[in-house]
Amino acid sequence: MELPEDLRYTKEHEWTRLEGARVRVGITDFAQDALGDVVYVDLPEVGATVEADQPLGEVESTKSVSDVYSPVSGTIVERNPLVDEHPELVNEQPYGDGWLVVIEASDPAATDALLDAEGYRGFLDASN
Repeated sequence: MELPEDLRYTKEHEWTRLEGARVRVGITDFAQDALGDVVYVDLPEVGATVEADQPLGEVESTKSVSDVYSPVSGTIVERNPLVDEHPELVNEQPYGDGWLVVIEASDPAATDALLDAEGYRGFLDASN
């Protein structure tokens, strides 16, 4: 399982990459593997407001539909157009072209409270 050291993680299996005041968000390799083949991604429109720890969209797979939770509060400033046409990118490149949204965070430092790679790995180990 891939787990980049430079990202922060949530217990709901989202990853974040801080880019200035913006936060790029996707689902983890663990999450995409658990979901199975992703067939559809429902994301908020640019300009939508999201709240930390609240659903911001859904990922639908051949097995189930799962909420994607916002790791921070803020405004959607980008959504990945590639996953609209090619949702399988979420499986193939969860930390690359399979990212979901970019949020202009109300408080970018909120990502500091998220798990680092070691903490997320420990969380996964404790969950199994």
